[in-house]
Order: sequence, then structure tokens, then C-alpha cells
Amino acid sequence: MNEKTGTVFSIAKENQPAAGCTISKEVHRGNNSIFYFSLAENTDISAEIFPYHKLILVQDGTLTVYGRHEREEWEAVLNAGEFILTETDAAVGMKTDTGAVYAETEIRKEDSMNSVIKAGEVFKLAELVPYQDGKIVNMDIVHNRTMKFVVMAFSEGTGLSEHAAPGEALVFALDGDGIIGYEGKEYPIHAGENFHFAKGGMHSVTAKGKFKMALLLTLE
Repeated sequence: MNEKTGTVFSIAKENQPAAGCTISKEVHRGNNSIFYFSLAENTDISAEIFPYHKLILVQDGTLTVYGRHEREEWEAVLNAGEFILTETDAAVGMKTDTGAVYAETEIRKEDSMNSVIKAGEVFKLAELVPYQDGKIVNMDIVHNRTMKFVVMAFSEGTGLSEHAAPGEALVFALDGDGIIGYEGKEYPIHAGENFHFAKGGMHSVTAKGKFKMALLLTLE
């Protein structure tokens, strides 16, 4: 994964748009490739037809996702913290009046998708899972043999003990504050920030109060 490890960072702050431009950065290449996109105000990416879903996670600004499906035109407006799963084999484009930064993951037709998620609907990641006292609540959004995208809610005092993942992982902090333990050091993380675990990197998660995060795990 083309991302720094061992430090808290912000996808939004580190991928700011350039005036009049659209910018893309490939973060991971594979069956479920991951990209960051930065769109300056009043720019767009023309609608094109793709044989896979796009999982679009808005990090900053306001993004309009639009297109045509079965001869009907549609559009959806997303703000920071919201995501959409686009239809396959349908024209999809992106535009913004204000500027926007978003992460995009390719999702194949054969990938296992949670039935809660409907293509074309806008969801707020932090609202997908509730807090429950003394518990950690998980929801798998999508998975296959080479990736998993999961949202987690930690009540105060809960966490994940130190362990290593069989692949690389990208953390999206969604609500509240947490502490990421990584290779013997602790890193406070707040909503809107990110962290990257290298494959085999020893890590832990501790809620500081209530804490929600999403985890994108790649196994390639």
C-alpha cells in the first residue's frame, strides 16, 4: 500500500486539491484497487461505465456523484463522512462546486456485500453501527478473499488487544477519540484522521471514551 506507516495522518489534509485540477493517487493495486481523488471547486470527472462497483468515501468537502442507470439519470450529494456504493455497468461521474477529497475502492460484482448496503444510497459510516455499553460492535460492509471493509464501534473502556494482521490495513477514525498502539508506541487518533498498519505490524486499538472507526484490510 502506497501510504506511510507508524504515524497518524489525514487523507483530507494531505491530498488538498490544486486550483482547476482533478488529482488521483493510487494507494493500492489489486483486485480491489484503492485511490485517493482530489477535485478542485467547479471540476468534474466525466461519467463512464465500469464493470464494478465504486465504494466512494468522502473525506472533505461536498461531492456530487451522478450518472445514468437503466435510462434514468440520477445524482447523490455526499458530505465528509458519507459514502456511496455505485451501480455496476452504469455510467458514473463525480463533480463538485466547493472542492472535495475522497477515497475510492473498486468492489467486484462477486464480492460479498452486507444486505444493509444498497447501491445508489448515501450512508454515513459512523451511523451504521450503534454503541453498546461494554461491547464492541462490528459490521462487515464488504469482503472477499483479498479484502475486508468493516465498521466498528467501541464503548468506553473497550479495545482490541495487540495482534498482527495478515495484510495491510487503512484506518478511518469516524467518531470520538482512540489510541492506536503500533510497534510498541501509542498514537492518539481523532475523528477525521487515518492510520496505516503494515502487513504483520503489531497493533492494538483502545477507545478513549466512545470511539468508532472503519478498517479497510487488503490481503494481497
